[in-house]
Amino acid sequence: MVDLSTDEESETHHSPESKDDHSSSSNSSSSLEEEFSSIVNIPDAAFIQAARRKRELARTQDDYISLDVKHTSVITGMKKNSGEDPESEPDDHEKRIPFTPQPQTLRQRMADETTPRNEETSEESQEDETQDIWERQQMRKAVKITEGRDLDLSYNSESQTVKKFDTSTSFPPVNLEIIKKQLNTRLTLLQDTHRSHLREYEKYIQDVKSSKSTIQKLENSSNQALNFKFYKSMKIYVENLIDCLNEKIISIQEIESSMHALLLKQAMTFMKRRQDELKHESTYLQQLSRKAETSTNGSLAVGEKTPWILEEIESRRSQRRQARALSGNCDHQEGTSSDDELSSADMIDFQKTQGEILRDHKQIFEDVHDDFCNIQNILLKFQQWREKFPDSYYEAFISLCIPKLLNPLIRLQLIDWNPLKFDAVGLKQMPWFTSIEEYMAGSMEDSKKEDGSDKKILSAIINKTVIPRLTDFVEFIWDPLSTSQTTSLITHCTVILEELSTCGNEVSKGKQDLLKSIVLRVKKAIEDDVFIPLYPKSTIENKTSPHSKFQERQFWSSVKLFRNILLWNGLLPDDTLQELGLGKLLNRYLMTALLTVSPGPDVVKKCSQIAAYLPAKWFQSSAMRMSIPQLENFIQFLLQSAQKLSRSEFRDEVKEIILILVKIKALNQAESFIEECHLDHLKSVIKEV
Repeated sequence: MVDLSTDEESETHHSPESKDDHSSSSNSSSSLEEEFSSIVNIPDAAFIQAARRKRELARTQDDYISLDVKHTSVITGMKKNSGEDPESEPDDHEKRIPFTPQPQTLRQRMADETTPRNEETSEESQEDETQDIWERQQMRKAVKITEGRDLDLSYNSESQTVKKFDTSTSFPPVNLEIIKKQLNTRLTLLQDTHRSHLREYEKYIQDVKSSKSTIQKLENSSNQALNFKFYKSMKIYVENLIDCLNEKIISIQEIESSMHALLLKQAMTFMKRRQDELKHESTYLQQLSRKAETSTNGSLAVGEKTPWILEEIESRRSQRRQARALSGNCDHQEGTSSDDELSSADMIDFQKTQGEILRDHKQIFEDVHDDFCNIQNILLKFQQWREKFPDSYYEAFISLCIPKLLNPLIRLQLIDWNPLKFDAVGLKQMPWFTSIEEYMAGSMEDSKKEDGSDKKILSAIINKTVIPRLTDFVEFIWDPLSTSQTTSLITHCTVILEELSTCGNEVSKGKQDLLKSIVLRVKKAIEDDVFIPLYPKSTIENKTSPHSKFQERQFWSSVKLFRNILLWNGLLPDDTLQELGLGKLLNRYLMTALLTVSPGPDVVKKCSQIAAYLPAKWFQSSAMRMSIPQLENFIQFLLQSAQKLSRSEFRDEVKEIILILVKIKALNQAESFIEECHLDHLKSVIKEV
């Protein structure tokens, strides 16, 4: 220990220059030998104090920059704040730890160059010498750390001062209201914070539940590779299906147009023949009534054709009479039969053309696989999608795509469908209808998927595909004078509109267009096909005269149209039917013909037939005592006829007229007539109502 302290004192005794030289030479083994081998002189206290003052003076003059800035400032502060003896201050070499070798002086470098290296020293002596040097350095570091720790403890103990409470400080007076208000404010803030934390907590709980649900779904879901494979195959299938339909749609449209043109040609043939025959027969009867021959060339040409046309007309009538006689239908009125017979040549030509169209129709999808032309197979593909991945199925709005995809295929099946034929296949018996119903029945969707509901597929197909085709038949092919066509058309329209009503409550544009086309076609038939000639009573009193027969046929033909119009009861609005049947046909044409006929059983029969065709629901109200306004002219004609019959030999027919008045709810007029004519025995007829 004496040697170590002596060594340290000798370091402080050297000048700064010798100290620097010593620090730089300590890196080499030869200089370390000289340092430790030299004689150590212990300086006295006065010398040490003078050295310290010298270093302090150099420090204040900024002769150097200390490396340990923090420790130097602390020591300086300690000197300024406390009057401690400078002897307790540690030396500079104790405060600095050299980390890099310091530069050597010129003398040391020259000594190093001139001093020969002792390369012959044994390895053993070098190891011993190095070990001794390392031990001295470690002991020196231990002494420095101990002295620095004592210095820091003494500084901290003296620098800390105890803060004493200043009794001279004054506080504001205590107010309980202020304290209460502050506490309430604080409580409110805490409550708000608590509520916000609760909301965040609930949100986190929901997020956790959602995450768990998503994790569970992902864990329960099938292999993603299989899902991708399915979606890819479905995408390829739909693309191929669309390409196939786009290629075939042109052929479908051509065949559809050909069939429509064929039926239109047949309908126009019947209509033109009826109008031409009506014109020729009317002209012929006018010539007979005048009993004069035509003088102009045009009229003469017509006259030359007339006998041949009349013979053809009579030939067809005779054939119909024979057919009715064979069937046992003897109660038939001339003019109520449909004149829609074709000649054998025209029938053969029609059937040949129709057969060619249907043959081409079957060949359209001969080169196509059933998966791309069979509606059931197509729906099966989408059904697999709906069963495996319902979420993506409904998100893709497949229910809106299926009607568009199936439109060409359904149109192809409807090419041979004629709703004007009585024996036509109903929609519900068609393959595409049953396939779609089965597909809709297999839908297991809930109420949340109403926008993509499969229940609307059928209604969409009817609106976009069936109703437009049905509208074409009504506008161009339907003959309102044909009872068979009208009955069949009403049957199909009823089925279609009922199906629409079950699929949705909204009124579709297709339905409105269909009803509008029906009304327009009926108006056109009234204007073009209704013709009741007026002849003098002397001419028509003879029931066997051609004038009387022609007028009868035209009257009953108009009654037939009247009946066909009123058959639309339930499909067309009541005010529309009353305007068409009563306003345009009954009051304008039928009443004019009835006024020219003498009262008798024939008039009663005609009036009874007209009243029988009136819809019963128009007169269902038990409190109804007055009939509908459109029947006012008809009621007045009945009353006038009853008055004439009551004074004639046909007074028994008055009861039939009273029954007609009771049927159409003209009770007030019937009672007044009975009172006026003193027909008390007919009061029971009214009481039975």
